[in-house]
Amino acid sequence: MNCVNKLVLGTVQFGLDYGINNQFGQVHQDEVGQILRWAKKSGINTFDTSSAYGSSESVLGRSLSENNLQFQIISKYPQSKENVATVFASSIEKLHQQKLYGYLVHHFEFYQSHPQLWEEMKQLKAEGKVEKIGFSLYDINQLQYLLDNRVEFDILQFPYNLFDRQFDVYLPQLKQSGVEIHTRSVFLQGLFFKDLGSLSGQMEPLKPYLLQIRSYCAVHSITIEQCALSFVLRNPFIDGVLIGVDNISQLQNNINVAICTKEVEELAKQITVKETYLLNPSNWL
Repeated sequence: MNCVNKLVLGTVQFGLDYGINNQFGQVHQDEVGQILRWAKKSGINTFDTSSAYGSSESVLGRSLSENNLQFQIISKYPQSKENVATVFASSIEKLHQQKLYGYLVHHFEFYQSHPQLWEEMKQLKAEGKVEKIGFSLYDINQLQYLLDNRVEFDILQFPYNLFDRQFDVYLPQLKQSGVEIHTRSVFLQGLFFKDLGSLSGQMEPLKPYLLQIRSYCAVHSITIEQCALSFVLRNPFIDGVLIGVDNISQLQNNINVAICTKEVEELAKQITVKETYLLNPSNWL
């Protein structure tokens, strides 16, 4: 079964160099246009961006306008001295949009120290400027904080992949509550493709798990991309799977392998990463 309609295109690379395995740097404006046109042709409906991603919003907005294309756009409110309404207004201007599909709190710790910003987020929704509001999370402690404080949200984005499945236990509850669930880091920021010989120091403990993936893929004649993508795409609780691309060929390849295959379920059962602190890329420094 093809699951391309679940793909959400991330735009960090449109405005910044990003990812442990990124060899191409920031995506050029003309390449962005090609990516948008191919995405629309292939059935991808949603783009994810943020005012924290350098020039990403401006680059995306310019390409949307130049190519006369419409997508569901999700952006994020960063850690900022400016209020939510001001930052949001700047974002929709850069994106050439009248309203957004989604708007997320980008930095959870900043929200915890500035809880009033959530009231400002709700005001945007009440005014019809955004359809869904929510949070970008990093771990289950942040989600539990929201649940404990009975914060009502429409959409969440968090990391989820073959190695990092900490949110699994919450997925049925979230779906029952009508929350739209988007996941990121399906390839662990490119770690799954990294040359194992270049992994050393604190990253060394991840080598055996990466070898498990490669061995499994070789035996079952599937690529690492297909294996990693299929695992997340097959999950019925997940509505959107965020991927970032550096060029049009990467997008085409990801679309070609976005097939929900059952084989990966066996692999997932075999992998349990004990060194969970290494699943957060901020700990790779």
